[in-house]
Amino acid sequence: MHSAVFLIEFGAIILALGLLGRFAGRFRFSPIPLYLLAGLAFGEGGLLPLGASEEFVAIGAEIGVILLLLMLGLEYTASDLVSNLKTQYPAGLVDMGLNAVPGAIAALLMGWGPVAAVVLAGVTWISSSGVIAKVLGDLGRLGNRETPVILSILVLEDLAMAVYLPIITALLAGVGWAAGSLTLGIALGAAGLVLFLAVRYGRVISRFVSSDDPEKLLLVVLGLTILVAGIAQQLQVSAAVGAFLVGIALSGEVAEGAHSLLAPLRDLFAAVFFVFFGLHTDPASIPPVLLPALALAVVTACTKIATGYWAARRAKISVKGRWRAGGALVARGEFSIVIAGLAVTAGIEPSLGPLATAYVLILVIVGPLTARFAQPVAMRVGALVAGRRETAAATVALPSPREPEREPSAEDSLDSRP
Repeated sequence: MHSAVFLIEFGAIILALGLLGRFAGRFRFSPIPLYLLAGLAFGEGGLLPLGASEEFVAIGAEIGVILLLLMLGLEYTASDLVSNLKTQYPAGLVDMGLNAVPGAIAALLMGWGPVAAVVLAGVTWISSSGVIAKVLGDLGRLGNRETPVILSILVLEDLAMAVYLPIITALLAGVGWAAGSLTLGIALGAAGLVLFLAVRYGRVISRFVSSDDPEKLLLVVLGLTILVAGIAQQLQVSAAVGAFLVGIALSGEVAEGAHSLLAPLRDLFAAVFFVFFGLHTDPASIPPVLLPALALAVVTACTKIATGYWAARRAKISVKGRWRAGGALVARGEFSIVIAGLAVTAGIEPSLGPLATAYVLILVIVGPLTARFAQPVAMRVGALVAGRRETAAATVALPSPREPEREPSAEDSLDSRP
C-alpha cells in the first residue's frame, strides 16, 4: 500500500511538472517559478501535502543540484576559465560589490545575524546561468558583441561559487575558524588541482571517460560525478562544487556527448529540486516577507543592470549593447535557491526560505522582461531627456521679445521741442 501511494504521488508530481513545463514553453518563459509554485502547492500548508514520496523527492533534489553544477562545468573549458579570470576579474569584483552587499545589508537590517547575511548576499549576488542562456538564445543574441561580456560575468560567478559554497557550508555547520579554514583550504586546493589537471591533462581524462556507446558514456560520467560529489561532501566541501569541477575537467567531444545525454536528466531532477525547495516553504510565510523581497528585487535588478552596463562599457561595447548586457543579467534562479536551500536545511532563519522564494519568483519573471526591454526603454528615455534638454537650451538662447514700435503722438512732438 505504501509503495502504491508513493508511485501515485511521485507520478502525479512528474506529470504536473511536465504540463507546467509545456505551458511555460508555449509562452516562452522560464518554468522555474511554476516549479516553485508547484512545490508550495504540494508542501506543508499547501493544497495537496505529500507523505510517502517526500524522502525520494529529497534525494532527487540533491541529484538535481549535482547535475545543474555538472552541466554548468561542461559549458566551459579550463583554459576558458583561466582566460576569463585574467581579463574580466574587475567586472567580477564590481558584480560582487554591487549585488552581494544589498543582500547582506538587508539581512542585517532585519536582524537575522551575520551568517544569514552571508547567505542572503549569495542569494542576491548570483545570476541564473540557465535562465539567461535560454533568454539569449530565444532573443537571438548569442552572436552579439555584448554576449561574451555577459558570459564572462556568469563564468566568474560560477568560479566564485567554488569558494563561496564551502564557506557557507562551514558557517552553517557552526564549525570554528580552524575547521572552517581547513574546509576552505581543501576546496581551494581541490579547485586548483582540478584546473591544473584539466589544463595539462584534459585530453587524457577525456580519453579515459570517452566511449562510442552512449549508454557507457552516460553511466561513466554520471557515476564519476556522483562519486566525486559524495567524496567532496564527506570532506565537508559542497557536493555541488565537486560536480562543477568534474564538468570542468571534461572537454571536447566527451563534454559535448555528455551534455546531450545528461540534459534530459538535468531538466528532470532540477525540476524536482525546485519542487523540493517549495515543499519546505509554507505558503502562509510568504506574504509577511513579500514587501522586503520586492524591495530587494528592485534594488538588485538595478545593480545588475549597472554591473552589465559597466562591464560592457569597459569592453568598449556600444551604448545599446551596454543596456542589453545589463538587462540580461537580472534573472536569479537555480543558484539562489541552492544557496537558500542550504540555509533552510540548517535551520538558521525561518524567514530566509520564504524571502528567497519570493525574491526568485519576482526576478525569474522580471529577468526575461528586462533582457528584452531594458535597451529600448533606456533609449526612449534617453531620447526624451535629450529632447527636453535641447528645448530648454533653445529657449534660453532665444532673444527677449522687444516692444513693437508705435507711431509718434502729438505729445511726443511737444516733448521733443526745445
